[in-house]
Amino acid sequence: MDWLNILNLTGGELIGAYTAAYVLCALGLAMHFGFTGLLNFGQAAFAALGAYGYAIATLSFGWNMWGSVAFGLLCSAAFAVVLGIPTLRLRADYLAIVTIAAAQALRFAFATSAYDEVTGGANGLSQFGEDFYNYNPIPEGRYPLGALEFSEKELWIRIVGWSLVAIAALVMLLLTRSPWGRVLKGIREDEDAARALGKNVFAYKIQSLVIGGSIASLGGMVFVMSSQTNQPQTWGTNFTFMIWTILLLGGAATILGPVVGGMTFFALLMFTQSIMEGLVTMGWLPFLDIAQVGQIRFLLVGLVLMLLVIFRPQGIFGNKKELQFNG
Repeated sequence: MDWLNILNLTGGELIGAYTAAYVLCALGLAMHFGFTGLLNFGQAAFAALGAYGYAIATLSFGWNMWGSVAFGLLCSAAFAVVLGIPTLRLRADYLAIVTIAAAQALRFAFATSAYDEVTGGANGLSQFGEDFYNYNPIPEGRYPLGALEFSEKELWIRIVGWSLVAIAALVMLLLTRSPWGRVLKGIREDEDAARALGKNVFAYKIQSLVIGGSIASLGGMVFVMSSQTNQPQTWGTNFTFMIWTILLLGGAATILGPVVGGMTFFALLMFTQSIMEGLVTMGWLPFLDIAQVGQIRFLLVGLVLMLLVIFRPQGIFGNKKELQFNG
């Protein structure tokens, strides 16, 4: 078994562009659930709107990168308002049902053939990242980073992705430590008490939904920019559930938690897959083939996460006192 290659692959996932994209989405979900108590199971919708907003503005409107990013953020913010007005008066499981249904409806709308000219239908959109990569200051070539090696495009998307993670984490830190953030935590604990103190609970929830959704939309842009392809099946319920796993692994009401949780989750996935593929190749797991390893690794990681939830439900950095929220 090639342990050096396994460690290289695992290390690559720690700083991967997809990892950064999921971390951004998890940071947005931390704003929704961890700090405000909104049980949002439709986070994939915000990421999808950011990705589709960018791609459509680039391909259909001919806008530059900055205009396309702004359009993606605007789409996400508008969706948050439209979704929030009728649903944010719901609580806990009712809100979860509505948000997951809204995300699925949006995904089916992107996939329908009626909007092929704009969304690409079931085939999605592609080749919309040229302007983004034109901003790349790194000369063409291969660049070693320890035991890893990246092309100039791979290095650029990683730099941009993790820079956005740092900026989003800093913004969230400033917001959650401000009086505004303390009101959000009060709403999470007991929104009736916050309302009794004269706070407009509904307005605060809308603001939280917009901010968290906008951060997730940036994650969606980073996710599709790596491959320059955007397909509707990407934004299914499994995308949202992976974000939830990352959030709960790191700690819901924290900012560092989603970052470390995302890096740990994807490194663990790659390490498990590489080990199992090596064992299958060596013939030590004769009842499996390579094609089945990808599914088995999720079962093993799921078992580890289940034990984590049982014995440390607050996650790596979470505070057990903040697990309770107003349902």
